[in-house]
Amino acid sequence: MRERYERLAKAKTVPTIVVDNVDIVYRVHGTGSGRGSATAALNRIMRRKQAEKAAGVRTVHAVKKVSFVAYKGEAVGLIGTNGSGKSTLLKAIAGVLPVENGHIYTNGQPSLLGVNAALMNDLTGERNVWLGGLAMGMSREEVRDRYQDIVDFSGINEKGDFITLPMRTYSSGMAARLRFSIAAAKDHDVLLIDEALATGDRRFQMRSEDRIRELREKAGTVFLVSHNNKSIRDTCERTIWLERGELRMDGPTEDVMKEYEAFSGEKGAKKKAA
Repeated sequence: MRERYERLAKAKTVPTIVVDNVDIVYRVHGTGSGRGSATAALNRIMRRKQAEKAAGVRTVHAVKKVSFVAYKGEAVGLIGTNGSGKSTLLKAIAGVLPVENGHIYTNGQPSLLGVNAALMNDLTGERNVWLGGLAMGMSREEVRDRYQDIVDFSGINEKGDFITLPMRTYSSGMAARLRFSIAAAKDHDVLLIDEALATGDRRFQMRSEDRIRELREKAGTVFLVSHNNKSIRDTCERTIWLERGELRMDGPTEDVMKEYEAFSGEKGAKKKAA
């Protein structure tokens, strides 16, 4: 892993993602005057700055002045304790969340895959495979050709013909495996994975990790958010550590993981002592 990281760092191949001094801020609306009034709500939208003071809006600075560059062929881990800004940053890279300050530049189309990625619960798994494939830009022929591989990869039919049942009958793990299988059927310029490997048994996780390596080797860029340190080590040669919204460390995975695990151990010991 470290050798690959150093080789990529020296090569400085084509950048796919540039995050330049980015701030991301959430605004949490309190119970200000005019609640329950549609007119008041519209006025607050039209005059946001003035309304924020009157309505008691609280701001949460989720990501603070973060900068880095990711390159083709990299698999980049994103780690940090809960609430550190990992998922928020992925959403901003995907274009789902706006940035408050700074800029995010992309070379290629980022695709966000998370455990909460939307599939239609009232439709069968089969219909969701078709809709998901088409939504990613695959042709009908491509979906048809890859359909059985997607189903087999997900493993949801191993104990019955679940692919023909509505998604609402699936367990959370089955749904997450199908989401990943659909997304992994296509080669992506940039694939952003948020905790999608946390579900399923170890066999599925290993298949997923192998697929991530394939995507990376085909000149794509993969970002992986995970609390599973082994998945990060097995999949990513580079890791970015966010803590309280700030970039704490960026470098070879093993170096970053050692520092992060030492930090996590110290934090856990302080909690027990308290």
